[in-house]
Amino acid sequence: MSTLRLGRTQDKLRLYALLMRLDRPIGILLLLWPTLWALWIAGAGQPNWGVLAVFVLGVVLMRSAGCVINDYADRRIDPHVARTHNRPIAAGRVAPREALGLFAVLCLTAFALVLTMNSLTIWLSFGGVALAAVYPFMKRYTYLPQVVLGMAFGWAVPMAYAAQTGAVPPLAWLLFIATVLWATAYDTMYAMVDRNDDLKIGVKSTAILFGDADRLIIAGIQALFILVMVLVGQRAELGGGYYVGLVVATGLAVYQQWLIRRRDGAGCFKAFLNNNWLGAAIFAGLVAQYWTA
Repeated sequence: MSTLRLGRTQDKLRLYALLMRLDRPIGILLLLWPTLWALWIAGAGQPNWGVLAVFVLGVVLMRSAGCVINDYADRRIDPHVARTHNRPIAAGRVAPREALGLFAVLCLTAFALVLTMNSLTIWLSFGGVALAAVYPFMKRYTYLPQVVLGMAFGWAVPMAYAAQTGAVPPLAWLLFIATVLWATAYDTMYAMVDRNDDLKIGVKSTAILFGDADRLIIAGIQALFILVMVLVGQRAELGGGYYVGLVVATGLAVYQQWLIRRRDGAGCFKAFLNNNWLGAAIFAGLVAQYWTA
């Protein structure tokens, strides 16, 4: 009997892990890179290791919480989309109330970590939770849910600055804007994968809003992102190492345009995944810059 109960517990934990997308860490990485950019710039290449540990764990927890609440919000949509119909809630393997409970546990655990930071960081964390909670519902009311996702992912930037320095200077908000632009671009690529299904079921996205101009608008957003990152480098008085990373990131953005040239699902998804390397390139440039300096 105990063996049977253990087996059921293991199955349930496996389903929770799938619900949290722990098997697909791309979301964690895309949230982690701007967090690391902020911590490295705010700490002049030497971030507080305790703050770093809290934020890395917080990224994992909040991205997982975001996936859970997203699947809860989409529980009546996912069964009708080819890419998502096997998700735990959509397939009936995890009850909606279980998902809400898991979301609460993840958020409370993340908040417990934030309580070890200063008061400004704690207050800012409420904004992060609010953005994570409302984002999944935006696709019903606006064609710009990708922008809201960018705000949710970018909110880690002012929080990181607050935790590292006790303040949120204009440079932090500039980096926040860059993160919103970057996330809007790559999540539009992601939305292009589901565009046909979304049109059938009435879900809104920037991919639908942009229509045939999608590639051109994505390219424009990517160009703005690179421009803002150049301004970040100037304001932070960064040098050659950083700009080498930014040149590599620009090359990757061009490569992503080539991947989405036919607007096919496989190419768009590959372009979305490639943004992990774009974020890593900028971080590598930051590390190189401060190391050589």
